[in-house]
Amino acid sequence: MLGDAAYLETLYNNRQAVSNFQDYVDRWTFNSSGICRSLKDQCERDVPYGDDLLETMDIYTPVGSPSAMLMFVHGGYWRSLDKSQHAFIAKPFVDRGVAVAVINYSLCPSVSMQKIVLQVMAAGAYLYRNANDFRVPKKRLFVSGHSAGGHLAAMALSCEWPAFSKGLPKNIFQSGFSISGLYDLRVLTKIASINTDLRMTEADAAMLSPALMPQPQGTRLSIAVGGQELGGFKDQHRLIAQSWSSSIGLDTPCPTDNHFSILETFADPNSELFGAAMKMFE
Repeated sequence: MLGDAAYLETLYNNRQAVSNFQDYVDRWTFNSSGICRSLKDQCERDVPYGDDLLETMDIYTPVGSPSAMLMFVHGGYWRSLDKSQHAFIAKPFVDRGVAVAVINYSLCPSVSMQKIVLQVMAAGAYLYRNANDFRVPKKRLFVSGHSAGGHLAAMALSCEWPAFSKGLPKNIFQSGFSISGLYDLRVLTKIASINTDLRMTEADAAMLSPALMPQPQGTRLSIAVGGQELGGFKDQHRLIAQSWSSSIGLDTPCPTDNHFSILETFADPNSELFGAAMKMFE
């Protein structure tokens, strides 16, 4: 996956590849505002999981006791977007009895990539310790994310939780689902348009690459990538499938999706991808 910087740009610049990408983001924002209104009595907004202003989450719960909770981590190359644009993800899961925590985290270049990873771990630890407050069994926590959020979801499965914080079990999350994730970050250090904000050295990138870590034990990662996505994301998909071969759950084909439409497919209760996500909770 290494090579000329201009060529790598063509493999990883999603906004350049999908000319109407802003239409997707605008639709996510609009649909999410509607979800917040329709679930206003089932939503607790801006729940803090740390001291930073962006260390907050929105928690959506079903009317009855949840069967599980899904922590969702948004994408945006670790440098853009917000939880408020991703509430639409919650609705189909809540309708099926699953609570959803859509989290925020600080963005590059204001913070380092390592700091973002630690924030996501802190969010997971918060949900584990406070699961009973949301009527969720502690052994029924799951994690998912899109793009950069897919990377962070995989990192959550790789986390050595007892070392992260005293009193935590080996695995907080029972399993995870990464949509169009990134798993070997070393290639991004060679793309100036991205790494100008991320500011990673190759050593940083290696340390934060799930594909270079031992595959998690006792938990599984399901994966998906769009058939119309850039080659870099297809490369990343194949890489994690190989590197974590014994820990991969479902690998769901999405042949007609690009990098942005696949997130809408994930939230479509009639899609194969949503059905695969629901299998996590069985």
